[in-house]
Amino acid sequence: METLQILMQKSAGAGAGVAIGTAIGLLVRRHRTGNSNGLINGSIFVTSAVFGTVALGVMMLITYVGGF
Repeated sequence: METLQILMQKSAGAGAGVAIGTAIGLLVRRHRTGNSNGLINGSIFVTSAVFGTVALGVMMLITYVGGF
């Protein structure tokens, strides 16, 4: 359990960065073109949260394999 907490702390920045970046990008795309294709349930928040969670998981795996 302690290892999981350490991995989350080391990887949280990447997950948050991807979530915020995705949200900004999708907001700009929706505002400029009105296009909401590719969004999960038509929600920018849910889509960016999923991308951030996936990025967090990938960074945790990379950190774990790299020997944190």
